[in-house]
Amino acid sequence: QVQLVESGGGLVQAGGSLRLSCAASGRTFSTHAMGWFRQAPGKEREFVAAISRSGYNSTYTDSAKGRFTISRDNAKNTLYLQMNSLKPEDTAVYYCAARASRDYSSVYQLARNYDNWGQGTQVTVSS
Repeated sequence: QVQLVESGGGLVQAGGSLRLSCAASGRTFSTHAMGWFRQAPGKEREFVAAISRSGYNSTYTDSAKGRFTISRDNAKNTLYLQMNSLKPEDTAVYYCAARASRDYSSVYQLARNYDNWGQGTQVTVSS
């Protein structure tokens, strides 16, 4: 089990950038694959990006490709999501998630694959 705390959300104009962070407690961060999800008002939670426990593999939803970058620093127990060229439709609560993974290279896109979640951080993009 890891405890996750997101930060870095806020209000930004369209075209701007934000970097989200997700701090993980405990000594097992490096054994967990990680993901970012988001949920807009009235919509279901959706996948944004995921990264393997090693950090070598990552995957993105189509709308995030070329604009968002997921990364991790296992020495700092921290997951990041760099978001550039933000659009109003990126407005949502962003959640980080973790799951223990024996495989160093696997990435997971489904919310049900994760069993540890943060409380979320609000991202609002104005037009």
